[in-house]
Amino acid sequence: MDMKPLGPTGVMLPEIGLGTWRHNGSPEVIRRALELGAPFIDTAESYKTETGVGNAIRGNRDKYFMATKVSPEHFKHKDVLKAADASLKKLGIDQIDLYQLHWPNPRVPIAETMGAMAELVQAGKVRLVGVSNFSVEQTEAARQALGSVPLVSNQVLYSLFDREIEQELIPYCAAHQITVIAYSPLAQGKIDHELGKRPKLATVLDAVCAETEKTRAQVLLNWCVRHPSVVTIPQTNKVERVDENCAASGWRLTQEQYDALSETAGF
Repeated sequence: MDMKPLGPTGVMLPEIGLGTWRHNGSPEVIRRALELGAPFIDTAESYKTETGVGNAIRGNRDKYFMATKVSPEHFKHKDVLKAADASLKKLGIDQIDLYQLHWPNPRVPIAETMGAMAELVQAGKVRLVGVSNFSVEQTEAARQALGSVPLVSNQVLYSLFDREIEQELIPYCAAHQITVIAYSPLAQGKIDHELGKRPKLATVLDAVCAETEKTRAQVLLNWCVRHPSVVTIPQTNKVERVDENCAASGWRLTQEQYDALSETAGF
């Protein structure tokens, strides 16, 4: 598994982790991710999967990088602190490695929310701070509000089928050492549906699969993490899919293959 730096922290993350939205509670996929060198597990209080994730990592907590998110309805100072404590309890851990704001909430001043996040870092309950689904302007406001605490990541929708963030957000994040964590890189399992709307892309993708001897999912994931600032967290409840997804790392599409996919997909 290839590793990438998380923001300016010196922490190295596997470029392919594991998302747990709709996690069914089975520990096997989470444990298999660890075996394959992908112990970056992402959850959120709104997913209602923290307890199951916590059960899966029990006994091996120090080997995992645990990320979770606070919901926007909990962005007031006292509510952030309360939500963090609840997530810590459900996960069965003493410190959240990466605590993220799940969505922007314009009704609560970002300075108030980030003040609470910084307080959690100072208390040792949170190691690093990130955001999710934030625009360039919102990310910059959050970064400024954190003060001396670095903002290390922005988790956003990104795949060959949805490339909107390439216009402004990826360049901004790269310039400020903010890692992009791409979610839904495989279109939530609807690859065939997406390709059905893009027959030319399907033809190019299958040609690249033949050249690389990789699956469609592996080529799509490899395309996604080709940018040095991007890691990704495909979600699955199947152990065999963890194996397939992790095998998308350790090699690279050629420039010609990458360009062919990108140009055919468009924006």
